[in-house]
Amino acid sequence: MTHEIPKQSPAPLKVGMLMYPGFTLLDLAGPQAVLGMHAETYLIWKTLDPVPTDSGMSLNPTHTFDQVPDDLDVLFVPGGFTTNDQMADDEILDFLIEAGKTARYVTSVCSGALILGQAGLLDGYRAATHWAVYPVLEAMGVVTSPDRVVIDRSRMTGGGVTAGIDFGLTLLAELRGEDVAKITQLMIEYNPKPPFNTGHPDTAGPEMVAMVHNSMGDGPLKAGIEIAKSKRGEPVPT
Repeated sequence: MTHEIPKQSPAPLKVGMLMYPGFTLLDLAGPQAVLGMHAETYLIWKTLDPVPTDSGMSLNPTHTFDQVPDDLDVLFVPGGFTTNDQMADDEILDFLIEAGKTARYVTSVCSGALILGQAGLLDGYRAATHWAVYPVLEAMGVVTSPDRVVIDRSRMTGGGVTAGIDFGLTLLAELRGEDVAKITQLMIEYNPKPPFNTGHPDTAGPEMVAMVHNSMGDGPLKAGIEIAKSKRGEPVPT
């Protein structure tokens, strides 16, 4: 079987990627490294001021909410340790609701799914998120699926952080075909061989999982569940 690269490249994809203070850099950088080779990337925030990530670096937005085209191929939301704040931000939720009406794919990686869920964009869809925050997604009534990448019609969601590369390649195969995705995987030399087999609770073991939960604390998780259970426009329980 031969693999042919199209002689004439199609028009670049339009990929809109939400940013917000405290988002996880790799959540966004992984998918963008894959999709960005084939796309015009819109880095979106309320203003054009630099947006700090949770790794100490900042990224510059390229578009504000009102500058994003209404024909996005991909609307993407990363996760981060400040997800609860974004779940309670009506300006963000309103933007996602409007952009989600016309985007070809509505997507997320890690806890970005919680923001999509709070906007109602995962109602009636299966979704994945970071292993530690599935209870929040479930509190929204979203049907969860603990897979690395979940595709349910126009929704595609990835697991935690590093799943973003798998997510990007899977989405690229949907948008441009499997050969293009395979060639892109080779170009970025995505051939993971992790030094340890502790990247998921199933293999890390209960003691290490408990250590991670302890380091994260249960306060943010409980707060996220309360936000998820609350209705928009009503006070969040304290």
